[in-house]
Amino acid sequence: MTPIFRNVLKSAVDLVLPTYCLGCGSQGDILCHTCVSSLPRLAPPFCDICSDPGIAGICRICRRQLRFSTASLAGIRSPYIMEGTLREAIHSFKYRNARIAAECLGNLLADYFRNNCLPGNVLVPVPLHHSKLRHRGYNQAELLAKALGNSSGLPVETGLLTRSLNSPPQAGSTDVNERRDNTAGAFNCRTDASGLACILVDDVCTTGSTLGACADALVKAGASTVWALTLARETLDPATK
Repeated sequence: MTPIFRNVLKSAVDLVLPTYCLGCGSQGDILCHTCVSSLPRLAPPFCDICSDPGIAGICRICRRQLRFSTASLAGIRSPYIMEGTLREAIHSFKYRNARIAAECLGNLLADYFRNNCLPGNVLVPVPLHHSKLRHRGYNQAELLAKALGNSSGLPVETGLLTRSLNSPPQAGSTDVNERRDNTAGAFNCRTDASGLACILVDDVCTTGSTLGACADALVKAGASTVWALTLARETLDPATK
């Protein structure tokens, strides 16, 4: 079965089968109201730039600009910590073709954005390499950005950034240097970005290296500012902070 046919078949099945909460198993949505209320929120203190939890002010890595250049990426914000039920929901959304989760997860991001507006006039989803997009059938960051755009009224620029390098999978690595090296120069801006104040959108921030590489490309193309908003933030080894 080809990836395209498999994705079409899965989408058709999603339309007729009931949805069950990944947290408690109740029928209705991918995450019920009770489970949403218990999701692990990212609360202060956290790094002013990368939002790494448990840091007051600016973390050591951001001070030394080891993750990304703060001249390109002004900062990262995330409403939740990547653990428990939310990790299960994001993994289902990202790796198990659960596109049905896009609206629910996008609404969580939109709820946060309404109360914590970042400066920007356009939403830019982090792109996938074309080979990964062809295999998966969709870009989860784009689906989240569109849900956020519907709520906020901000336009979504899906074709502004492209990923030219198919970097090795990074889900299993939290090494700052490795992830930065894997993403350096991986993204390009297809058009002039002058006058754009961009808000990058993705599902998860681990070290921020991917977001930083995207920001580098946008600033190089003329973007005035770049912030990033992700649904969840991975927690790093305290030794790296």
